[in-house]
Amino acid sequence: MYFLRIFLLLAMLMLAAGCANLSYYRQAVTGQLDILARTRPITELLDDAPAAGTDTGTFTPPLAPAVKARLVTVLQVRDFATQALALPDNDSYRVYADLDRQQVAWNVVATPEFSLTPKEWCFPVAGCVPYRGYFSHRRAQQFAGELRDDRLDVRVAGVAAYSTLGWFRDPVFSTQLRRSDADIAALIFHELAHQKLYLRGDATFNESFATTVEIEGMRRWLAQAGNKAALDNYLLDRTRHMQFVELLLKYRARLETLYASPLPEERMRAAKARDFEALRAEYGALRENWGGYRGYDTWFTQDLNNAHLASIGLYHQYVPAFQALLASVHGDLPAFYRQARALSRLPTAERAARLAAVGVEQARLVP
Repeated sequence: MYFLRIFLLLAMLMLAAGCANLSYYRQAVTGQLDILARTRPITELLDDAPAAGTDTGTFTPPLAPAVKARLVTVLQVRDFATQALALPDNDSYRVYADLDRQQVAWNVVATPEFSLTPKEWCFPVAGCVPYRGYFSHRRAQQFAGELRDDRLDVRVAGVAAYSTLGWFRDPVFSTQLRRSDADIAALIFHELAHQKLYLRGDATFNESFATTVEIEGMRRWLAQAGNKAALDNYLLDRTRHMQFVELLLKYRARLETLYASPLPEERMRAAKARDFEALRAEYGALRENWGGYRGYDTWFTQDLNNAHLASIGLYHQYVPAFQALLASVHGDLPAFYRQARALSRLPTAERAARLAAVGVEQARLVP
């Protein structure tokens, strides 16, 4: 079944692509095939059982006890996602893939030198998205170099997870097991939310919806586990994260104002550099207010540019509206999903206006 889907997907991609894009689509398909080949059901791995359909000469080394313990937790989170959050009941995140690289994939984001609007790439299944993904870091950096040659601001960022939107059984990756249990749970809730509802061509809607489900899922998961300390830590992390996002959005707004001004290029370029330096300095002050928490330091080890700020609003812009929508149905997640799906059917401008309004009565559509 999965290989039939690969064949159908490849046929769609070849029909949609020109010759120049065939190399890109080839790496996408071979990358996905490699992940499928590495994927095993977690229950089999916990039992040290051979993979179904393999001969007895195939040997998979047993997992370390610490890895098994993490995967037991993954299955508990996965069952909770379906039973308590009404998220899809399928094989996604009930399977595991051991990777031989540091990241699952890498996204390339690009913007003009004096704009925060990211370049978009369009695909048959996902629609148009403000990034281009690669399973190879070398290929991602090569493509980023081509974009820089075109005088674009570029960022290459590692990807912790992605959703095939139900086309395949999405695995938990070995790279994700370096994270805390709470981080893994949040990731599973977020990615399953994409399978629950995904609107082609509207990344901000999709990511804000999934982030809302993730946050609510984490509140319920940690509360039912009776782990008050973990819940408090998660909420503290969310508070710090939102303060960090607010800082980035502040400078995004400053740069948008700058780019809309009539300044000549040289003066605009100098002002842009000053704003990014001011962003670094203000982050230092914010970190001191956090008691020295350094969770976002790696973000500032890079040469900052517009591409770093281009997608920052995707995951958060409509979260207040979706949270208001969830509150309006008294936390009833199936009812919330129906409301969100109704919003997804609206014309783009009307949907954006309703979500921007935030108010419950303005957003709510379904009795």
